[in-house]
Formats: sequence, structure tokens, C-alpha cells
Amino acid sequence: MDLYQPEYVNINGEKFRVYLTHEEIQQRIRQLGDQLSHEFKDKKPIFIGVLNGAYIFLADLMRYVTIPCEVDFLKLSSYGDEKVSSGQVKQLKEIDANLKGRHVILVEDIVDTGLSMKYLVDKVGELKPASLSVITMLHKSDATKYNVQIDYVGFKIPDLFVLGYGLDYAQEGRNLAQIYILQEKEEN
Repeated sequence: MDLYQPEYVNINGEKFRVYLTHEEIQQRIRQLGDQLSHEFKDKKPIFIGVLNGAYIFLADLMRYVTIPCEVDFLKLSSYGDEKVSSGQVKQLKEIDANLKGRHVILVEDIVDTGLSMKYLVDKVGELKPASLSVITMLHKSDATKYNVQIDYVGFKIPDLFVLGYGLDYAQEGRNLAQIYILQEKEEN
């Protein structure tokens, strides 16, 4: 199977270049899957993917988790079609599973300001899980404004706009197999 992984991509009139390769991403996800499998052995966790961005990360992560587990999804919006968060979180899809007494792992594609993750941690915490952990593929720690504990991080990245591997720019670019960074910002 061929993956969509060009060296450069143009989306909405802006040029992006590869920042993290497919191989780098897969190697790190394998490590995270091994760690989660060890730490949640005999706990049957439920992974809650945050749509739309985290679906690719969650799908690949599940391939490396070697313990019984469940998966559910919820959907939030704080960006719309922009490159910057609107500052408001809207929940567009609820979690279907009962989380009371469960070991919950929230799976996000990227944490930047932390607004969405703080909203989620607070909301899921009200459902009285046995434990609540957060895993994100990418963390822009320099951009984080809201205090939220992130238990597992794939990659810490600078405060630059990225896309690919589930991340989009106005709904484009999610199908790229690598993570790309805005060319002009990266060079300045």
C-alpha cells in the first residue's frame, strides 16, 4: 500500500514541508502502545478518541496496544477552518460509553493552548472514572495556557502550525501520512 507522503504540500495557498516522517511517528506510537499495555495491564481501559483529528493516531495506537481495551469517540470543535483556536469549545458528539469506574484514556492529536483538553478532563472527571489519563500525539508546550496534566506525549513541538496525520487546515491534509510544518514560519 502506498501512503500519501510527499516532501512538500500546498494547502489553501500555503506551502508545508515534512516535519515528522511516517517512520518516526510509527516508532514513537509503538513505544507508547508498549508503555500503555504495561501500565494498564489487567485494567481493560477505554480509549476515548477526540474527533476528527485523533482518529488516525488512535487507530495506529490500537495496533500496538496488546491488552483488552475498548474504544469510543467524542467530537469537539474550537478551530473551525482557521489556524488559530476560536477560544471556545463546542461539543459536537457525546461519549456513548458509561465511564463510571472505568480507566479512561483521552486520546488527542495535539494539545496547544490546552483549552479543549481542560474542557474534556473536567467533563469526563464529572463521570467518575476510576482513573483518567491523557495521551496526545503532539504537544506545543510553549503555547499551553491552561493547566492540564498530559500523561503521555508522542512529540513535543514548537508553537508552529502543523498538519497531516489527522491534523487539518480547513479540513484538508488529514490523509497525509506524515506531519508537516508551515514552510515560511519554520524558516523565519
